[in-house]
Amino acid sequence: MKPLEQALHDYLCVRRSCGYQLREPEGLLGDFVAFLQSEGASCVTRQLALHWATQPAKVQPFRWAQRLAMVRRFAIWLSAIDPRTEIPAADLLPYRQRRKPPHIYSDEEIARLLRQAEQLPSPKGLRAHTYTTYFGLLVATGMRVNEALGLDRPDVDLKLGILHIRRAKFGKSRYVPVHPSTVEALKKYAESRDRIFPAPSTPAFFLSEAGRRITESTAEYIFAKLSQRIGLRAPAKSHGHGPRLQDMRHRFAVRTLVHWYRAGLDVERELPKLTTYLGHVRATDTYWYLEAVPELLQLATERLTPKEVRS
Repeated sequence: MKPLEQALHDYLCVRRSCGYQLREPEGLLGDFVAFLQSEGASCVTRQLALHWATQPAKVQPFRWAQRLAMVRRFAIWLSAIDPRTEIPAADLLPYRQRRKPPHIYSDEEIARLLRQAEQLPSPKGLRAHTYTTYFGLLVATGMRVNEALGLDRPDVDLKLGILHIRRAKFGKSRYVPVHPSTVEALKKYAESRDRIFPAPSTPAFFLSEAGRRITESTAEYIFAKLSQRIGLRAPAKSHGHGPRLQDMRHRFAVRTLVHWYRAGLDVERELPKLTTYLGHVRATDTYWYLEAVPELLQLATERLTPKEVRS
């Protein structure tokens, strides 16, 4: 193994020992190291880092900044081992990603989606039940798409009504209490699943018709096709464009905040609860909804503006 390849291997091992998964950085940094070697470089330089980061032509500039940021973190670590390493400046590519405004599903849209999921072709009688329950769980809990798919059977405590989220974003785990109606839906699904697959080869809670864990790409494809059928997305050969599966998480967060405002609760005081429940690392990730959703921004403004001024 060449020195830069060994350095990258050690860097990934160190960061993974801290709980990071690094699926995307591993591939991109591997490509970066290969690029350095193709250029005959034995160390990281600012010029080559910038050249590599801006190689993809048909991407948004913030993507260049993301690629350079990955190199910068690697270079900072590498500089302690190899003093020749040049660390790209943090503001070399000052682009920032603009988060797409969330689509807040209406109750009627959710009902249509679930009815369509119930009609999925299902030779073994499990596919339709799997996706109806899976989509319903995302709506009811605001879990991330991959968190629900990553649930194993021991993680779902149907007696206490608690889900144990492992392998979450940034390597964090948490417990998510769920409503009794959600517990009942999960129980019914588990009974059907166990009847069809009494001894599956995977511990996954949600199973495909083949008895395997469902992948995130498969779930998103099924969702996209169902969305096209009910008019949430325009017809397309593949996924198309429109509301996303992760928008169910946004719906949960927004409805919770709207409910707190309308109930007269101190949202500033309650917000850390939602941050913890959703598994956000920073409260600012939860505050984002106040800016992204006009109704929430209006409610927050009314709360902060004295009544005499509003009148």
